[in-house]
Amino acid sequence: MLRALLIGLGTIAVLAGIGLVITGHWTGISMLVAGALLLVGTLYERVRYKKPVTKAPGPGWQRTAERFIDDETGRPVTVWVEPKTGERAYVEDE
Repeated sequence: MLRALLIGLGTIAVLAGIGLVITGHWTGISMLVAGALLLVGTLYERVRYKKPVTKAPGPGWQRTAERFIDDETGRPVTVWVEPKTGERAYVEDE
């Protein structure tokens, strides 16, 4: 819900900025840039966030003591780490 609101506000700011620039109001550039940053940041967060998986990762991964409740599912999640690369995996607890 919040993500949709931010995308909507970013889109409105970009369109308003474009409209202001077209009509000769160069102050619209700041609104255009702010809207674009809001859109890019919101969309990047969507790509960057890893959803929890249901199975533990393969060999070489280590379970950590780090646990949290996933905001989207409301289920507990345990963090696993691959020591060689530092990659993290998020596994839903059963």
